[in-house]
Amino acid sequence: MKSIRIAAALILRGNGDTLLVRKRGTSAFMQPGGKIEAGETAVAALIRELNEEIGLRLTATQLSPFGSFEAEAANEPDHRVIAEVYRLDIGDDRIQPAAELEEIRWISPANPGDIPLAPLTEHHILSAHRHLLSAGMD
Repeated sequence: MKSIRIAAALILRGNGDTLLVRKRGTSAFMQPGGKIEAGETAVAALIRELNEEIGLRLTATQLSPFGSFEAEAANEPDHRVIAEVYRLDIGDDRIQPAAELEEIRWISPANPGDIPLAPLTEHHILSAHRHLLSAGMD
């Protein structure tokens, strides 16, 4: 099984909701982010991807390391994603999908609703975030 290195963001609003995105032609929702290019750091890749995908202009100091996770890739058969995930707290900035994104959704991490989630999002990122919330560490 091949591996894909990605950088992703757990983007949170003041009310605790998190942003999920869905790429054009796919069904699973996931954190925004994308592949890390050769010679690129995870932070640089994430800053580039968030600008391209949702129009956010960030600096590295706005991102907090959240964790490293591995899961089955949602949109590429026989691939695993190895993800460096960063947390980003934003206000009520208006975010619009761009580039390859078809849809964005703000969801409650505790109750994402009845939407298809990528394995990385469902089994790792949201789970880790809920664990921190329940431990009072958020």
